[in-house]
Amino acid sequence: MEIAIMGIIFGSIFGIFYLYITSRNKERMALIEKGADASIFNHGKRHTAPTWKVLVLNLGFLLMGIGLGVFLATLLDSYTTLESDGVYPALIFFMAGLGLYVGFTQTRKVVE
Repeated sequence: MEIAIMGIIFGSIFGIFYLYITSRNKERMALIEKGADASIFNHGKRHTAPTWKVLVLNLGFLLMGIGLGVFLATLLDSYTTLESDGVYPALIFFMAGLGLYVGFTQTRKVVE
């Protein structure tokens, strides 16, 4: 069972990268066939923040969200009668998603 889950995870990751690369290649080939200048592929890279800054910012907000989710789940588990089996995953995923959203909005501010 564990092997099947790992296979699904790695297959999904491979599929995402494969679709990204092939669709990017098809889009570029279509632009080249129409006679578009090749410099348009590098146009947006001059005004963006370095990739490592974006990754560090998003990873930081993700980890802060996960930590805050665990903290809030511990508080709810200690002071309420809610089931801990449902509280922990729900708050961890919710706060991780909220952290990614905040990271996305902050990344837009850094890039602009």
